[in-house]
Amino acid sequence: MTKQVLMNPVLKMLTTWFGLGYVPVAPGTAASIAGVVLSFILAPFSFWYLAVLVVLFAVGVIGSTQLEKEIGESDPRFAVIDEVVGVMVALAGLPVTFPIAICGFFLFRAFDMFKIYPINKFESLPGGWGIMMDDIMAGLYTNIVLHIAWAWAMSR
Repeated sequence: MTKQVLMNPVLKMLTTWFGLGYVPVAPGTAASIAGVVLSFILAPFSFWYLAVLVVLFAVGVIGSTQLEKEIGESDPRFAVIDEVVGVMVALAGLPVTFPIAICGFFLFRAFDMFKIYPINKFESLPGGWGIMMDDIMAGLYTNIVLHIAWAWAMSR
């Protein structure tokens, strides 16, 4: 008989983003909203924004990998730390105002859902790497579009 090792509860809490991953409808959307809120809180503190982003990425890779192993399922829908980190990447280096945050949220969700090339290629990475990296790429695409739009708007 094989002994099942359960995941560290703090790591599980962060990977499911304080239980938002268990929301019955659209847990990824709920976590993306939480990522926007976190971005609003951390935006004035650029060092801390980057530090939290890096730590959450590492926690996401480790936690998502362990969660996959614990439940025996690839990319479980309740692992939502990837959406939090992806939105933070989307809004990084921008003034986090309400209009930018709303545009960033919707663009990120679109890139995350439609997974245009090469976002779709990152999903095939093993374990938590695949779970996290497709959202990082969706966040990067969003960030680039937002920076271009912001630069254009500021030049008018």
